[in-house]
Amino acid sequence: MLSNNVRSVAITALAPLSWGTTYLVTSELLPPGRPLLAAVLRALPAGLLLLALTRTLPRGAWWWKAPVLGVLNIGVFFALLFAAAYRLPGGVAATIGAVQPLIVAVLASRLVGEALTLRRVLAGVLGMTGVALLVLQATGRLDVIGIGAALGGAAAMAAGTVLSKRWGQPASALAVTSWQLVSGGVLLIPVLLSVEGLPTQPLSSRNVAGFAYLALIGTALAYTLWFRGIQLLPVGSVAFLGLLSPVVAVLAGWVFLAQALSWGQILGTATILISLTCVFTSPRPRSTDAETREFAQTHSA
Repeated sequence: MLSNNVRSVAITALAPLSWGTTYLVTSELLPPGRPLLAAVLRALPAGLLLLALTRTLPRGAWWWKAPVLGVLNIGVFFALLFAAAYRLPGGVAATIGAVQPLIVAVLASRLVGEALTLRRVLAGVLGMTGVALLVLQATGRLDVIGIGAALGGAAAMAAGTVLSKRWGQPASALAVTSWQLVSGGVLLIPVLLSVEGLPTQPLSSRNVAGFAYLALIGTALAYTLWFRGIQLLPVGSVAFLGLLSPVVAVLAGWVFLAQALSWGQILGTATILISLTCVFTSPRPRSTDAETREFAQTHSA
């Protein structure tokens, strides 16, 4: 039996599909060596645009919950994402994040009452196997700092993803997304100023086009669809959709940059797709009674 809501799965999948192009855009359009500038200009304009459209501010506890989610899903994640993208080959940087589903599965079993099933764990291991195949076959130097940044970004977003599910959405997906993007972007500004400083050269038209694409498509639209999907689907299953990002990154490098596509990478891509099939053709995991009561009490508060 397919997932409960195939349409929701397909719409949510558009988010990681667009994220897979981030690495191509970063390497080809953005100014070199400016990951924090890229993070700020991706998050803050997108958040302010959505905030202007929704005209909705946080209420109550969401004045602190939104910044927490903004730090995890946006601030820390974006900074480490772009650091990894600048220090690693695109396919490698994109695929390391495939460890995220296993992190989400463990956190979801403790925080939102989703059972940590053997099938989901095996699917996570299968996805990581696909990652290993893609990384080992990728060309280019594997930078230790870049790998650490990619793993750290995956862990941060995994925590933010599960907390987003646990805390729910007090307003529309557009509004909640705007709060996170604005708070995450604002928190990145002092880091940008202290580490990189402001650019000394004006942005080129290529730079502007790259930032505009990432802000509008890869951030405003993609994150709205992602947070919407988190509320409609089991969060442990949604996390596996992130595996589509490295597949797109590798294929984009092959199509647009004429990068070689080895049989190992093809096998890795097939393995990732099999992992997704295992997750979305399995029954929805049942929650334990204790976890279900805890989750209900949290959301009724």
